[in-house]
Amino acid sequence: MEIDGTLLTILGISAGILILSGWVDQIIKGYKTKSLKDVSKYLMLFISGGSILWLIYGIIVSDLFIIGTNIAAIFLMMTVFFMKKRYEKAAKTN
Repeated sequence: MEIDGTLLTILGISAGILILSGWVDQIIKGYKTKSLKDVSKYLMLFISGGSILWLIYGIIVSDLFIIGTNIAAIFLMMTVFFMKKRYEKAAKTN
C-alpha cells in the first residue's frame, strides 16, 4: 500500500503534536502546582532514551519530522526534569 506524501506529512505532524502535547501539559501543571513529585524519574529516563534513539534514527534516514519532534521532546523532557529537581529542592528546604 502506497501512502500519499501529503497524507504522510499530516500523519507525521499529527504524531509530533500528540507526543509533545503531553509534555507541555505536564510543564503547565507543574508550574501551577510547583510540584512534579508524581512524575517518575524512570518515565523521564526511558522516554529521553527513546527520544535520543529516535533522533539518531531520524538523522540517519534524514527525516525532518522525526528529528524535529525528538529534539522538541528532549527539550521538553529536560524542562520537566529541571523543574522536578528545582521543586524537590525547594520542598526540602521548606
